Amino acid sequence: MKNIITLLLLSFTSAFLIAQAEMTEPAKEGGPIMTFETMDVDYGTIKQHGEPLRVLNFTNTGDEPLIIKNCKGSCGCTVPEWPKEPIMPGEEATIEIRYATNRLGKINKTVKITTNEGDVPHVIRVLGNILKEEEEQSVPTSEPSMLDGGE
Repeated sequence: MKNIITLLLLSFTSAFLIAQAEMTEPAKEGGPIMTFETMDVDYGTIKQHGEPLRVLNFTNTGDEPLIIKNCKGSCGCTVPEWPKEPIMPGEEATIEIRYATNRLGKINKTVKITTNEGDVPHVIRVLGNILKEEEEQSVPTSEPSMLDGGE
């Protein structure tokens, strides 16, 4: 009896694992595939009004031309610019992302990329932290005085 229960348990577990693999990794036959170096655009910690541009690299690892239909930031402070021409199989390309670095504090935004791969968009995270620009303390230049002989 124990052997039958063990066998049934193993069968159900195997069936469940196979179903999970099929759900998370749909089999795709041909077509374009947008493959990113990273799914995060990290500004790190920068000063207010720092460089707003970051570049996201990707490759079409599929076997048909990749067409980016749209790129949209989660708010008006995150503006992507993308190639409008098809990206051929094996070709690398970039998406430029500009963030409004006049804003202070943590950056936690997204860029949604829709392509001709299917209905599910790619979601890129835009992260970082912007610190207030320190005002430089200027030291007054020394003026000639009577004490130093006017030199």
